[in-house]
Amino acid sequence: MKKWTILGAEPEKVNMINRLSDLGPLLSEIVAARGMDTREKLEAFFNADSLGDPFLLSGMNAAVESINSAIDSGSKIAIYGDYDCDGICSTAILYDYLLSMGADVTAFIPEREDGYGLSEEAVKKIKDSGAELIITVDNGISALEESKLIYKLGMKLVITDHHQPPAVLPTAEAVIDPHLMGDVSEFKDLCGAGVALKLCAALDGGDYEAVCEQYLDLCAVATVADVMPLTGENRVIVSRGLRLLENTENPGLRALLDGLDKKPVTSSFIAFNIAPRINAASRFGTASTALELLLCEDGETAKGAAEKIDGLNSGRREREAKIIADLTEKLDKSPDKLLGRVLTVSEKDLPHGLIGIIAARLTDTYDKPAIVLSIDENGLATGSARSVKGFNIFRCFESCADLFVKFGGHELAGGLTIEAEKIPELEKRIEDYARKTCPSMPAPEIVADKILRGSEITYENARSLSRLEPFGTGNPEPVFKLDGAVITRLTPLSGGEHTKLGIDYDGIKTELLMFRTKTSDLEFRVGDKIDAMARMRPREYAGSKSAELISIAVQPHGIIREKFLSAIDVYSKFMRNEDVDKRLLSFGIPSREELVAAYKAVDRSCGSSIEGLYSRLGGKINSFRLMIIISAFCDAGLLEIRPSDGKIRVIPPTKKADIELSETLIRIKREAQGAQEA
Repeated sequence: MKKWTILGAEPEKVNMINRLSDLGPLLSEIVAARGMDTREKLEAFFNADSLGDPFLLSGMNAAVESINSAIDSGSKIAIYGDYDCDGICSTAILYDYLLSMGADVTAFIPEREDGYGLSEEAVKKIKDSGAELIITVDNGISALEESKLIYKLGMKLVITDHHQPPAVLPTAEAVIDPHLMGDVSEFKDLCGAGVALKLCAALDGGDYEAVCEQYLDLCAVATVADVMPLTGENRVIVSRGLRLLENTENPGLRALLDGLDKKPVTSSFIAFNIAPRINAASRFGTASTALELLLCEDGETAKGAAEKIDGLNSGRREREAKIIADLTEKLDKSPDKLLGRVLTVSEKDLPHGLIGIIAARLTDTYDKPAIVLSIDENGLATGSARSVKGFNIFRCFESCADLFVKFGGHELAGGLTIEAEKIPELEKRIEDYARKTCPSMPAPEIVADKILRGSEITYENARSLSRLEPFGTGNPEPVFKLDGAVITRLTPLSGGEHTKLGIDYDGIKTELLMFRTKTSDLEFRVGDKIDAMARMRPREYAGSKSAELISIAVQPHGIIREKFLSAIDVYSKFMRNEDVDKRLLSFGIPSREELVAAYKAVDRSCGSSIEGLYSRLGGKINSFRLMIIISAFCDAGLLEIRPSDGKIRVIPPTKKADIELSETLIRIKREAQGAQEA
């Protein structure tokens, strides 16, 4: 279960912003809730229109001098990038710029199976190509041993990166990274392509005009794809880059866009359409295919390359869907595994290019950190992890460092390599670490800017939200809570694959769209009162203008999620045999009447969520006791829970079952009695 958080804003700050700006009441409330509550903060967000002096980046002068020297002497330059979208775009930007300067330049991008960053093998390959200077983009900051080899082989190195630097830097002519100690550049959250763009501007004497006109579309794609915060200079890069992307002169990007449904080119469009296709090249083919696409000089060649990449992306989606379906089916049948604080899944020969995506999907599905490991024929497992805010997966990996061949990452994501025989020990150590550092595991969160009033659901308000674009990390699309909407009708869309709810909300009749929610799976009925987290967007159809609401999550009205999350925490600890305040156990013991009432309340047609069941019972059975009841019926084979969708379903009985013999009931009664006697 995800936590629902409402930001809200102090009325006096909202009024102040409304006076200082032309944003209007709704936008004023949103920006105040997000902490933009002074004139300076508002101007920094809404009026950002320029990029900082590239020469403020540490090492920039030395890098320009080294690169110009190599060009003047006719030395061959090798650009070494990365296989993801940011690395490929970074490589394309710098390669094309150096080529336009008359440089003898070549580009190298590793494949996913080669691993991230420079390697000894890659350095030797570059040496064999005749290169005398290597420039890294989107990597290199940790290449300590590789940098020594570069100089041993008689080459030179310039590093451009945006990842956190180690205590000791590699040997190089210049190291450019916004995160370097002593770096005086104002904006630190550039992606690799942003750093490469600044290098090109510095090589152009510090002037951004030409390089932005040429490469800002690629830089915008990379910034969104690398999930960088869309604030400060990134807001400038993406907002201006999106305008250029609409009519891009890059044949490769043009071919990608031409092959997609015509939609407004937004940051979301990049994230869900362009970036996955560029990434698909390395996930199911070779990263070089994507680089060749972005460097194409004629439309016909670009069209062929785009079609190839589109095919790879289709294959990626099919394989990804199949793997996730198989894994969720297996996990849904493994309740003990899902009880763990951190979900660790290991399978043979999962595609390396998909394990990060799979980990992210499992984290979202089961609301807990997930680690996915792919075991190869040599007994070596490569893994990717995704976490939730509040549980630092990198620190967790640090506590298990002695088990790994190698590992890396940050708070919310990580990667690792481990011998397969050590996986059971890894799982144990991770659980021990999670238990010690997070007595109660954090829940993923849906954050709303405010509770929406019915009078605010207007076309004008929905359209005004575009002033906050581009949306992305650090500047999400506004989310609103609807509190107590009454369902007036249920309308199936696309053959029942999606659902449209007619609702009466705060005196306004409107509609709530529930994409990817089958009408047949919906446990709500006409007349039910609901709460929802939703987005609001403008809609124009057949000459009429309105606001439409897009559902993110829906629950029965009045559910207090904090209480449910606390109950889930106590229940999970009890089921894992962890220490639980014994005084709470007596609250989990149901009466015979409550057992019967709960069983009868399960929706026979589509199943019930725990919140839906609680609501149908009128809140008369506390949520902890209700979970014990459900577990007892599962013990008896009368109910089943599918954790991937949270639905409780009735199993038609094949023989008489005695619910009092449930292992869960017997145990909680025994432990509660023991606590009372103590």
